Amino acid sequence: MDSAQVQQLRLGLAAAYASGADELIETHISWVILAGPYAYKIKKPVRFDFLDFSSLEQRRFYCQRELELNRRLAGEFYLGVVPIVQSAQGPLLDMEGEIIDYAVKMKRMDSTRQMNLLLEEGRVAPADMRQLADMLASFHRQAPGLKQAPDINRFRTDFTNLESVAPYLTEIFGPTAAKTLSNSISFAQKFLSGHAAGFRRRSRQGYVIDGHGDLHSHNIFLLDKPVIFDCIEFNDHFRQVDVLDELAFLCMDLNYFHCRHLETPFLQAYFRQNPCITCDEDWLLFAYYQWYRANVRLKVSALQGLAGLPPSQSDALERYWALYVAYYELLTKQLQLAI
Repeated sequence: MDSAQVQQLRLGLAAAYASGADELIETHISWVILAGPYAYKIKKPVRFDFLDFSSLEQRRFYCQRELELNRRLAGEFYLGVVPIVQSAQGPLLDMEGEIIDYAVKMKRMDSTRQMNLLLEEGRVAPADMRQLADMLASFHRQAPGLKQAPDINRFRTDFTNLESVAPYLTEIFGPTAAKTLSNSISFAQKFLSGHAAGFRRRSRQGYVIDGHGDLHSHNIFLLDKPVIFDCIEFNDHFRQVDVLDELAFLCMDLNYFHCRHLETPFLQAYFRQNPCITCDEDWLLFAYYQWYRANVRLKVSALQGLAGLPPSQSDALERYWALYVAYYELLTKQLQLAI
């Protein structure tokens, strides 16, 4: 589908529901139509170095995969995969006809309870974080462990992918940003080589699991019982991670929203249920994962800028850049103290 067809579908859905309440959310890889009591997620026909949605068959496959994986944590909200067909009236959902795309159908949740909005408003309490930690620890304990040795070369590639948006970041932040990127990426390669044994040790200990892979506050609703949704379905490598990586992502996000005071109650509650820090090196790996997740969100924000999409916050790129640099400087200091 293209943008014009998505808009046609949105208008048709808005007319179909008496409430008339509809909204279109767009990212660099998907469209989400909110209409009536439902949300419909449609994958864009795009290809990046980390995903390929370019064919109809691939989009169908990954819609099914998204449904299957997200039912682990949010089963009652993920309802099914529905075809989108072309008709004389425009695109229609779940009807007979020529299939032009697919959508993941979900229950629509209360948008005022999305965690990123609550963090912005200062309305997330330590009790919320403890409840979230208990749910996450239970999920991680039950998730299948992956015993194969981690691919450190793949880790290097993941981090270095930030170079793909380096020209854009240099344009925004000036020539000193290019030097910072070059130096920091070189440091990351050395860190990964120096701690390869630590990453392998944690895999043998069972801490690398088939997890969520995209655990930040946009993907959490704080309802009576927290709902964690929208896990990574398009790339198993991004989802099959160390539990420390998952924790670090959410802690980085707390820092992004200037809510670092919520990190301690979250981690304390999680470690009571799933004690996954076994030595001092693990704290260094945790710091690396926070830095890496700032890297990921910086790249995503840059890709949205390159695609002409508005960021979720007006200063998102600047905030992620500041976090990226801060975590880089923090890890270099921690490493020096550890020597």
